[in-house]
Formats: sequence, C-alpha cells, structure tokens
Amino acid sequence: MGLFNIFSKKENKADLDKGLEKTKEGVFSKLARAVAGKSKVDEEVLDNLEEILISSDVGVDTTVRIIERIEQIAQNQYPGYGNDSICESAKTKIREACSCPDAQIFFLVGGTQTNQTIIDSITPQYAGVVAANTGHVNVHEAGAIEFTGHKVLTLPHHDGKIDADELDEYCATFYADGNYTHMVFPGCVYISQATEYGTLYTLDELEAIRKICTKYDMPLFIDGARLGYALTATGNDVTLEDIARIADVFYIGGTKVGAMFGEAVVFTHGNMPKNFVTLVKQHGALLAKGWLLGVQFDTLFTDNLYCRIARRANDAADRIREVLVERGYTLTFDAPTNQIFITLDNETSERLQRSVCLGFMEKADDTHTVMRICTSWATTDEQVEQLIALL
Repeated sequence: MGLFNIFSKKENKADLDKGLEKTKEGVFSKLARAVAGKSKVDEEVLDNLEEILISSDVGVDTTVRIIERIEQIAQNQYPGYGNDSICESAKTKIREACSCPDAQIFFLVGGTQTNQTIIDSITPQYAGVVAANTGHVNVHEAGAIEFTGHKVLTLPHHDGKIDADELDEYCATFYADGNYTHMVFPGCVYISQATEYGTLYTLDELEAIRKICTKYDMPLFIDGARLGYALTATGNDVTLEDIARIADVFYIGGTKVGAMFGEAVVFTHGNMPKNFVTLVKQHGALLAKGWLLGVQFDTLFTDNLYCRIARRANDAADRIREVLVERGYTLTFDAPTNQIFITLDNETSERLQRSVCLGFMEKADDTHTVMRICTSWATTDEQVEQLIALL
C-alpha cells in the first residue's frame, strides 16, 4: 500500500525483492539496537542510523539531511522523553509555520498510535468518535479505537469526506431521541486531510464542519498523516494556518512525508489534556529517546523542506494522472494529491501487475477492481517514465 515499484525484467524483480528484505526487520527494532544504551550519539550510532535509513527507503535527500543534523549534535547529551533543546527547536518552527504561538506540541511515533492516543484523550468515557465510514480509524486500524472503549460512529462518505449537514443531522437526531442517555454520545469528530481516497476538504467544507462541532461541543481532530501532500496539491485552498485555526487538535504526518517515523501532534489553543504525558505513556506511546523525533521535524521544518518534498510527490502523481486520462483509463476519484485510484478491468489489472506493484483497494464489480498508485516525495522522474511506458 505504498510506492509503486517497477520491475520490467525478471532480474530487476529479484533486485526489488532483495530491497524489500527491509520489511523482514522493522525500522524500529533496528533503531532500538542502534541507540540502545547510548547516552550520546557517537560515530557508531551514526553509521548504524545511516544504514537503517538507506535500507528503509527513506530516500537520499532527507536521509542526508537527517544524518547531517545528527552529526551536528553527535557530541551532545540530551534528557529523555522529548525534554530536549532539539524538540523545543522543532516545536518553535512548527508554531511559526502554523502562525499559532500558543500551540502545544507533542511528538509521537506512528499514525494509528497517534489516532488512538488523541481520540482516547479528548473523548469522554461515555462517548464515541464520529468519522466517515471510509475513515482510517474505522477501516484500517484493527479496532484500535474500540480497544480503548470508544465506538467509531460512522457517517457515509462522499469521495472520502463527511458532509457538515449530515453531521448536524446525526447529532440532532441523537439528542432528539428520548433515550439518548442510554446511547453512545458523539464525543468528537475525526476527519483526514488528505482523505483516505486522496481527496481534499475545501476551506468552506472545513469551516462548515467546525461550526457543527462547536454547536454540539465536540472537538475536531484532523488526521494529517498525508498533510504535506494536501497542503501542496494543485487547487488546494487550505493552508497550515487554516488547519491550526479550525481544528482543536491535528497532527503533521512525518512517517509518510520524509521522516523515518514520527507525527507532530498540535493542540491549537491551550487545550492539551491534563497530564498528557501520562496518557501517552499509558498507551505505550512515549519514546524515551525523544530527540530522534525532534531532529527529524526540526529538519523537515527548516527551509520549507516538508512542503518542498511533498510537492515533488504531487508533481509526479499529476504527470501520471495526465497520461492515464490521455490513454483512456478510468480515475475512480478526482483526487489531486499523491494517491491515484484507477478502476481497471481485471485483464488490464493482471497485465500491469506483471510489471508494477499496485495497491489493491476494493472490487468494483465482478470484472473490475479499484487499484492504487501512490507516489511519494522520493519518487523519481525515471520511475514515473518507467510506469508511463507500461500503461
């Protein structure tokens, strides 16, 4: 479910399989060994980290920048759990980028972990979270939200998005029920920007959802796993400042946008839950060596790197989309970001998959399948042209 990969010859496929050996040993276990027992970053740690980054397809540009930053702080020692100057520097840069000087920021490791921790911390014990039926928390998190005791309350999606009027109707119907105190309350609202289908909320749509959240006293949580791709997409009219103004809490995704791992959680108006560090630790989400998160976001938010590399992914996807339309392929969704969804007849799907690793999404009918092509900030022009040659 990630980048498309091309192996036009069998021997190239063998090289690809070898490269994918990285999946047999996760980045986290390698990193743990690299820094285990280290109170400072020495040359051995740097060598180990460089090998991990390269073998994990982090890519040349950001890999080099992160390594350079680690080299700069190699002789320093830092306190644990994110209480260090590197994390503080990253937070300052994020506040400036959001034009939100009072933002409270905390770094977590991965998307599902972040969604579970945030939703559990902002949702009353007796309530659930409202989300699109296609939302990540409802479909692809293995019941992580329900595991914390909160039900996912679904609304029908419209190209991956929820509708403000339908959200209003859902809440009004709930409170009009004479037995609502015996039911699961709508306690917060979860949306993604970009959505799971690569589509975008417009500024007007976000403002309308914000209005309903305020009306029913529900915090609005925006999942920004692919936020960089949303912010830099052609036709997008929502800025990072808008996100910070509209959401009660959101996160800036690093894992899918240039980092080894990491998500920057932003509480926008002094509303971080009391004793949040304790809540994070209860979810097993507190990273002892927090500087590893801080240095990545400090790097990504220097010289606008985060948005520059995201724009590169969107440019690659735009080029592929253009050719797909020219050659008569059916785009399942009108999505302007790095995710491309195409409805293929089974014969064409099988033909392409002999040379290209596509992501399966769903069966459209007995003879058609929805497949995904997903570019990233590390996708090269050569890869794009190789794919186009196979279409």
